[in-house]
Amino acid sequence: MLFPKFFIFISFSLLSAQTVPSLSYAELKPLLNQSDDKVHVVNFWATWCAPCIKELPYFEALNKRKNIEVLLVSLDFPKHKQSRLLPFISKNKLQSKVVLLDDADENYWINDINANWSGAIPATLIYNSQKRDFYERSFTKNELLNLVESFNP
Repeated sequence: MLFPKFFIFISFSLLSAQTVPSLSYAELKPLLNQSDDKVHVVNFWATWCAPCIKELPYFEALNKRKNIEVLLVSLDFPKHKQSRLLPFISKNKLQSKVVLLDDADENYWINDINANWSGAIPATLIYNSQKRDFYERSFTKNELLNLVESFNP
């Protein structure tokens, strides 16, 4: 009976890996510059960042709203994807789209995302077709909701 359990485990692992793609910055960049009628909220976080974890439920609440698209960009080490990131997502039942940024040239992509970003997390990019702002800080639920509402026409 070991074989069926092993097969189920492997199948689940492969399914989980497919739902959290590992992206280079070149692959991530188009997701930071979409031009449509939505408000895009891109949160840079990691499973080892306590302030990041505290505010994740606020992003999950935003993800349920109409015309708001949330993208959670994990900055966890790629070698911890299977052992930490995927179990964390499963345990916390995250519904927002999650990607793992796997690009060692952080000096380039940090500056390209925002010239004033020190690289500290949590950090959040909020944009729509008319407005774009970057925040290197954590939020309360009301702060985040009010801020995102200011992007709605």
